[in-house]
Amino acid sequence: GESCAKIIVEEIIINLGGNFMPLMEWDESFSVNVVEIDGQHKVLVGMLNDLHDAMRQGKGKEILADVLRKLTAYAGYHFATEEKYMTHYGYPGSQLHKREHEKFVEKVKKFQDDFNAGKVLLTNEVMNFLKDWLVNHIKGTDKKMGPFLNEKGVK
Repeated sequence: GESCAKIIVEEIIINLGGNFMPLMEWDESFSVNVVEIDGQHKVLVGMLNDLHDAMRQGKGKEILADVLRKLTAYAGYHFATEEKYMTHYGYPGSQLHKREHEKFVEKVKKFQDDFNAGKVLLTNEVMNFLKDWLVNHIKGTDKKMGPFLNEKGVK
């Protein structure tokens, strides 16, 4: 009897773990009006929320490292997509935009190395840095690029 009830309670706690408030939610204010870029941004937001959930559920270092690796790899793929558009259409702000991407990648790589070496932990501070960077980059830098691409006929 008692052990059965304990298992059920543990199950409930585990399942509730998926119902944390997401770290961030996509809404139309993030749209740059380019379907491919918006789609990739939605994936990044989802991956950031997955990492946040894993952290809050106290998942082990291996799982966190794996989710972080996937997030970083996808971010790299996404930045390459944006840079392909910028280069192809001769976007005037491309150098500054690329530099923002590079600085972010450097910072995350350094964190990843330190995390894998056990020097640092994944904390709320790190999650907020990732979130704030993404929000500011999309709503600032990427949104400047949207109208330029739209003018070139990119939807």
